[in-house]
Amino acid sequence: MSMESVAWDAMYKSMNAPSSRRLRGDRRTTLRRIGTFARPHRRQIAIFLLLSVFTALLTVVTPLLAGRVVNLITAGDDGGLIVGLAVLIAVIAVIEAVVGIGIRWLSANIGEGLILDLRRAVFDHVQQMPVAFFTRTRTGALVSRLNNDVIGAQRAFSDTLSGVVANVVTLALTLGVMIAISWQITLLALILLPIFVVPARRMGRRMAALSREAAEHNARMSTQMTERFSAPGATLVKLFGRPDLESAEFAGRADRVRDIGVRRAMLQSMFMTALTLVSALALALVYGLGGWLAVHQHLSAGAVVSLALLLTRMYAPLTALANARVEVMSALVSFERVFEVLDLEPLVAQAPDAIAVPGTEMTAIAPVSVRLHDVSFAYPPADKVSLASLEEVAQLDNRGGDPVLHHIDLDVAPGRMLALVGSSGAGKSTIASLVTRLYDVDSGAVLLNGIDVRDLRLDSLHRTVSLVTQDGHLFHDTIRANLTLARPEAGEDELWEALRRARLDALVAGLPAGLDTVVGERGYRLSGGERQRMTIARLLLAKPSVVILDEATAHLDSTSEAAVQEALGEALAGRTSIVIAHRLSTIRAADEIAVLEGGRVVERGNHPTLLARGGRYAELYRTQFADEPGVGDATDGDELTA
Repeated sequence: MSMESVAWDAMYKSMNAPSSRRLRGDRRTTLRRIGTFARPHRRQIAIFLLLSVFTALLTVVTPLLAGRVVNLITAGDDGGLIVGLAVLIAVIAVIEAVVGIGIRWLSANIGEGLILDLRRAVFDHVQQMPVAFFTRTRTGALVSRLNNDVIGAQRAFSDTLSGVVANVVTLALTLGVMIAISWQITLLALILLPIFVVPARRMGRRMAALSREAAEHNARMSTQMTERFSAPGATLVKLFGRPDLESAEFAGRADRVRDIGVRRAMLQSMFMTALTLVSALALALVYGLGGWLAVHQHLSAGAVVSLALLLTRMYAPLTALANARVEVMSALVSFERVFEVLDLEPLVAQAPDAIAVPGTEMTAIAPVSVRLHDVSFAYPPADKVSLASLEEVAQLDNRGGDPVLHHIDLDVAPGRMLALVGSSGAGKSTIASLVTRLYDVDSGAVLLNGIDVRDLRLDSLHRTVSLVTQDGHLFHDTIRANLTLARPEAGEDELWEALRRARLDALVAGLPAGLDTVVGERGYRLSGGERQRMTIARLLLAKPSVVILDEATAHLDSTSEAAVQEALGEALAGRTSIVIAHRLSTIRAADEIAVLEGGRVVERGNHPTLLARGGRYAELYRTQFADEPGVGDATDGDELTA
């Protein structure tokens, strides 16, 4: 590697070095944990290091042979030995090239293998995190951990580790040989080192400030584009007529990025020009002083050539080693940021001796009872489910959450329906999250067929219980892929049967690509009612024994709602169900209604009983339909606020 390229690398690493504020944590612990990820690759790492040392040895041999050739030329050799040395130099060059390819292959295998291990570890761990983690975390910051930080961590093996070992060997051999040839020239060459390294660090700091500012503007532009280019964001901008303001805001940031780019280009040019000059001065020193010594018979011409070649190979490892600390710090910070995510403890974990839900091993819908026994719950504080760095805040709020549920006792017999009604924030959706075990209760228990959900296998639980929310979420993928998420092994006939029962078969059959039609981001190519029926089709394909509906028709127009209600009738048939009620027709069909207020069950009974009692349920009912005639004889189309 040339002096100029090493200098540029030094400036780049100095520019991207982590600040002292980021260098926290127990480094010994970090190194031990790095060792656990490196252990599967230890054989490749050992071969990698040995080849790096071998290459370092070869880098010193070639300049000495070149010097020997020059001496033979000046001595008037007949040429035979010169040709032999030239062939040897060529052979060494070929060996270096072959070994270099081998080193690159090993480096790529080790680095990519480490990236795979780290990414799988982070991805698998993040999937175990509670929903609260995803509601607080910036998706872009989390994705950055899987990309930028993981790649930064693998450089510790593919670049830093081999670089330090090879450079130490190269430097030791080069300095030893140069001192043996001429200690005076070697000493002067070392004196020039600060002129070579210091500008790189100073320029790196100036470049770092510009890079950080550019990164901030780019991040804001990226956020603006991500939000405004989504279907809801673009619609909002158009509705409020702000395209000109949005354009001006974006253009201002882009203009600043352009100015920074020009300044960075000029600083880089000036820096490289200065270092090229330093490189030329160093070689001039060798040729000048070495030539003078050669003329006065203190040094051979071949020794001067060897010194000049060795000089270029000495500055490279010297500069690289001077920045080794920067490389190590950067790698450790990347590892620490990855481990920071891995250290977040999942609040929901499967017990080692977990069992399947009893009675659900058969293929048909099994009767399953649901019971909430003396359940109390408070959402976890931020410091239990998130990281400040993932939320872009200085410090997380570590205060405990206020209790949401207080001593809830509810029973749903197999095949029966329980409706939950109450004011917003009463705790209805929280109950749905506890039954599906998106969260664990603080006290009491949620039981399926008499077994605490914490003692059940998660895969069995999620096959048994399905939840349909008011926002039917679909991935940016085909209809087939969105459906088979529920059951990957489902056949073509099963997919069409689920669509038929969800009243979607005619729609999908009329699409040009049928099941292979891409639904778009969050399913926005479908209407709200179609998206919701798609989630119902997915539920039907999963064949759960327990269905929970969380205001599944809350945001639909009357036409779409009628179609969804018809599909829901298929979904609820023969199943145990908990319905967070939005429609009076659903409430009337319920075997029992529970009214929640302030996280407590304040009333229980069926529709006529609760109306006759004149309590909170009747109050909610009258409030909703006060302006309609015949409140007591409300039709199935009437609504009750959930």
